[in-house]
Amino acid sequence: MTSTTPITAPAVAAERAHGSGSGPGSGRARRKRVLHWIAVHSVAVAVALLFVLPFVFVFLTSVMSDDQAMSGDLWPHAWHWENYTAVFRTDGFLDWWKNSLIYAGLGTLFTVCSAIPVAYALARFRFRGRRTAMVLVISTMMLPPQVIVIPMYLVWAQQFHLSGTLWPLIIPMAFGDAYSIFLLRQFLLTIPKEYIESAKVDGCGELRTLLRIVVPMAKPGIAAIALFQFFYCWNDYFGPQIYAAQNPASWTLSYGLESFKSAHSVNWNLTMAATLLVMAPVCLVFFFAQKAFVEGVTLTGVKG
Repeated sequence: MTSTTPITAPAVAAERAHGSGSGPGSGRARRKRVLHWIAVHSVAVAVALLFVLPFVFVFLTSVMSDDQAMSGDLWPHAWHWENYTAVFRTDGFLDWWKNSLIYAGLGTLFTVCSAIPVAYALARFRFRGRRTAMVLVISTMMLPPQVIVIPMYLVWAQQFHLSGTLWPLIIPMAFGDAYSIFLLRQFLLTIPKEYIESAKVDGCGELRTLLRIVVPMAKPGIAAIALFQFFYCWNDYFGPQIYAAQNPASWTLSYGLESFKSAHSVNWNLTMAATLLVMAPVCLVFFFAQKAFVEGVTLTGVKG
């Protein structure tokens, strides 16, 4: 008499899953999940590649040799990290860094400090001419800076003798920026007025209410205008060209990069390395602050 070994149900299920290749851990199932992910995110992947590939090209070219950078090869034969050292050794490059940090840092600080009280007044105070003041603020956003550049230059150069410096660009930011005021005002309108009224009931004045209640709740909006202003100052080329062109000691990175490119017109590897060093701070700042930036921009404009 022959004996048969009983086959349990779990063993049969495991054997079928292993043999047919349709189990959740099989190669066919994994390929199906990958293809489904690509199909769902294909547009996002294509758009991401359009943004990433230029940065990849700049980086790869920056670590090539002089001969290879002009040959059209896309991948470095050897990685020349000394190109970045050569860029930093360029006369004036560190001064351009310092000037850009001063311009962007002070410009951002002055803009934020001047925009907060004006935006708070336009958002919460009720006074005669409030709408007219808001219209005037918005109308200044429509005025191109090129229209007033000549009279402003004459004022700063002849009356204050500040030509050849960055102060004609930094000082006006202490008196408010129309776009920052408008953006922050729209954000402050989303803060429930009950918080402000309860603070006043507890004995807080307007200034204390602004500093203790409004500013902490408006951090995303403040971060948004701060990032906008920092990016503007860091990338500004027109302003330094007008006021600081005659003094190389006051050049910023955006303006100095043009001089660097002219001096190294045949050294595309060094030009790309310098370009990457100019872009790196902006990319890093946005990468670490993107959550607050997106939240601040998204929440503005909810109320009019």
